[in-house]
Amino acid sequence: MIREIKNKVWSVTHYFNRGDDSDQGLKLARVTTKDQLKEFVQFKLDLYRDNPYFVPDLASDEISALTKEGNPAFEFCEAELFMVYRGHEVVGRIVALINHKANKAWGENRARFGWVEFIDNDEVVDMLFEAAEKWARLRGCTEIHGPMGFTDLDKEGMLVEGFDQMGTMITNYNYPYYPRQIERRGYIKDTDWMEYKIFIPKLVPEKHARMSQIVQDRYGLRLLKFDDRETLVNQYGKAIFQLYNEAYSKLYGFSPLNSEQIDMAIKQYLPLINLDFINLVVTKKGEVVGFGITIPSIAKALQKTGGKLFPTGFVHILRALRAKHTEVVELLLIGVKPEYQNKGVNALIFEDLIKVMNKYQVKYAESNPELETNLSVMLQWNYFKKVHHKRRRAYVKGLQN
Repeated sequence: MIREIKNKVWSVTHYFNRGDDSDQGLKLARVTTKDQLKEFVQFKLDLYRDNPYFVPDLASDEISALTKEGNPAFEFCEAELFMVYRGHEVVGRIVALINHKANKAWGENRARFGWVEFIDNDEVVDMLFEAAEKWARLRGCTEIHGPMGFTDLDKEGMLVEGFDQMGTMITNYNYPYYPRQIERRGYIKDTDWMEYKIFIPKLVPEKHARMSQIVQDRYGLRLLKFDDRETLVNQYGKAIFQLYNEAYSKLYGFSPLNSEQIDMAIKQYLPLINLDFINLVVTKKGEVVGFGITIPSIAKALQKTGGKLFPTGFVHILRALRAKHTEVVELLLIGVKPEYQNKGVNALIFEDLIKVMNKYQVKYAESNPELETNLSVMLQWNYFKKVHHKRRRAYVKGLQN
């Protein structure tokens, strides 16, 4: 109850003691310079400063994601960044983008909005969304949805439940007034993602152990672990993310990674992961048909960085990643080849992960977002003690000419 009250106070009072709108008019601006881009990124850090649940992105990562030089997704996406100023101070931001590859794959004509942050002010919100909607309309889009990124490896979804829960490395946090504001703009629910705390049992559930053995015997599969990072990266890096493209292809708004994005994902994820927390499922011929990538939570470490890797931010992150004991882990990516889905491959993955988590004295795992329609994934948590603690939403709005 105390945390809920504190959060409500934050959503009402923070960032508002700034003078009256009538004193300084609001102004919309496109982001066209490096200095503006830095302001764009800094606004989010300022808006949530000292909020106990917010987990910041590294500013350098966010800048890279929003520039053509740093993000190969711009090969098939176009985007525009907008900010609203009050005087010389940023009070809102948004990215309007179109993923042409995803539109073609899904047979849609949609724009996306993402990286959206704003104070609780109707005029600010209207200026941001009118700009994004006009931009999309001028490019012939018939709908706009979000929050979405360029691809599924970007953060997506707006928090609608769980405002008093710690965020994770790969999810957004937002204040409770966000859903109310965009619903006021005529946006409606398109889909929801659920998030769970999965409490780790001391022993592998009997059904998981039995199913794991059946999968190995029936399909000739085996679990592959690593003590050599070079082998993981060089021999299996591409196979992991090519399988990611297959396994996630039917999920909401999915856009497959191209070769440049796969190379970037390999460099971004695999060099830092504790090798104990990654496993692959392979056939007798060595084909990768499943993978599990889990990391010790670095949420608190990221909070300590304040969004900056240097001079000391990297120390907090490395310390968290290399810890011998950790209370919380994040289930970062789990994927199974489509023809092996619903055959128990996940049991083989989790049998190993449960043993590893007990070795590191893990109390619970953050599931990270799972589509509410993905019942096969959510049903697997029925064998564990769990708490549904967060929900996030993608909204959609038709664009009338």
